[in-house]
Amino acid sequence: MKKNILTPLVGGLLALIFLVILFLFQVRQTEVAVVTRFGKFEKSIAEPGLNFRLPWPMNKVYKLDNRLRTFERKFEQTTTADGRNLLVSVFIGWKINDPKLFLERFPGGDQGKVEEVLESLVRDTKNGVIGRYAFGDLISTNRADVKLGQMEADMLTAIRPKAQENYGVQVDLVGLKQIGLPRSITEKVFERMRAERQRLVKQFQSEGEAESIRIKAEADQAKQELLAQAEAEATVIKGQAEAEAAKHFAVFQKNPELAVFLLEMKALSAALKDRATLVLDQQTPPFNRLKSYSGDNLELPVQLNKGTGAQKK
Repeated sequence: MKKNILTPLVGGLLALIFLVILFLFQVRQTEVAVVTRFGKFEKSIAEPGLNFRLPWPMNKVYKLDNRLRTFERKFEQTTTADGRNLLVSVFIGWKINDPKLFLERFPGGDQGKVEEVLESLVRDTKNGVIGRYAFGDLISTNRADVKLGQMEADMLTAIRPKAQENYGVQVDLVGLKQIGLPRSITEKVFERMRAERQRLVKQFQSEGEAESIRIKAEADQAKQELLAQAEAEATVIKGQAEAEAAKHFAVFQKNPELAVFLLEMKALSAALKDRATLVLDQQTPPFNRLKSYSGDNLELPVQLNKGTGAQKK
């Protein structure tokens, strides 16, 4: 009896699953679904969730990946506006914008065919845009002269409307991945870069020499000003000293004996400044000021020993 009940339940469950598969389908968040009726476009569904459909051949569902995908062009040679050859690699980021047009252009959503079309489109756009720029706009020792960002923006502006209108593809970004030089012109580029560096070296040396001359001139001028100021101050001090000396000379003229006495004292002080032994006649100026007298008032020769005083012999 139990077997008889279980069999129809399993059969009913299988039938339900079969009906769900026939009449329902799921759209993931990363997908966009295109529903056709008898091979003709009916609708596209971008919202995730379960959706109703009629069994084949009335309805057929195509699920397409709606995430941003990247495509890279191979390393190819192109020519700049000034006739220089370059090797350039370009990449783009794209996703499906118009599912109906996309499915019409690429039956079944064949990604290989999509990339073939995009490759041709990128090649033509790349050659056209780079052909409007000079070699120095791509490769230069001066960062301000490089215009890679502007080139990428020009390529994006040129590719986006063509891809969207003709293939239902939205191109969100275009970039230059790699830039190279053919071997035939590599040496010329290096020579040009060396010449540019040498030019900068000479420029910096010239600026340094000019700055050195300016600094030396300022130092010489400051030196002359200081010397002139010092000479002026020395002249003033010398004049003041001569005026002061003139006052003393006037006093000495009134009393010549005082002047002689002071000069002799000064000479005596200088002679006896260091330890020394002098053997002199007692009449030798200015040492005659050190004369000593004996008991009978006779002047005797004197030996002067600094530090020991005068001794009679």
